[in-house]
Amino acid sequence: MDLKLNGKTAFISGSTQGIGFAIAQGLLKEGAHVIINSRSESKVAEAVQKLKDSSLGESSPSESSPGANVSGFAADFSKVEEVNALLQQLPDIDILINNAGIFEPKPFTEISDDEWFRFFEVNVMSGVRLARHFFPKMIAKNWGRIIFISSESGVNIPEEMIHYGTTKTAQLAVSRGLAELTKGTNVTVNTVMPGPTKSEGVADFVKQLGEANNTSAEQAEKDFFKNARPTSLLQRFASVEEIANLVVYVASPLSSATNGAALKVDGGVAKFII
Repeated sequence: MDLKLNGKTAFISGSTQGIGFAIAQGLLKEGAHVIINSRSESKVAEAVQKLKDSSLGESSPSESSPGANVSGFAADFSKVEEVNALLQQLPDIDILINNAGIFEPKPFTEISDDEWFRFFEVNVMSGVRLARHFFPKMIAKNWGRIIFISSESGVNIPEEMIHYGTTKTAQLAVSRGLAELTKGTNVTVNTVMPGPTKSEGVADFVKQLGEANNTSAEQAEKDFFKNARPTSLLQRFASVEEIANLVVYVASPLSSATNGAALKVDGGVAKFII
């Protein structure tokens, strides 16, 4: 299916690995110009090259030269001065994917004020600052897509990382509120809510669980879903590509009637009907 993304420009925060990197790959396949981001310039350069290499031999709807439509900028979203510098460098974009985020299991009583603020700064304010910059431009040209990558943890607050879940709930609120400002336009604002996903960090986490319990990573994954996420219908981690597939569609002109939505791609972990 041609998602009509040829010639569109997308910026994805936190996108040198994991879900963000998979989204970049998906958008590139559809002919979009993709701008990626990480805290490290070397990681950005490495990921840009990987994206160019991975697109070799793949045809896009535009039949443009493979790998020619990706670039990147380094910025740490916990530092407002770096975010402001990034905004000065970025061109006008059509699609904003707010994917930058951090997580860390930690008992509630051990989460300090500084950690609460750090999680809010990265997980919530990153998207607020980017959207505040690009949203008026999208409204002015009467087309745009803003997508927040939240989590099922925003509606199923995990007891092992309440601070993370709280920031994911905040993303849902910001996204829906911003969508209210798009009435009568061709700009949409939506949230995608992944469930447990096998990104690099999670794969390492599962491996460590297995080693700690003297079992294989495969058994550790089964035990995780049996004990920690028993409501999952998938009963496995989603791949980053499975998350990216939905995000790429929501970023496309074909998703024009989807606005103000919180879209689950969580394998059924969140046990409610809407």
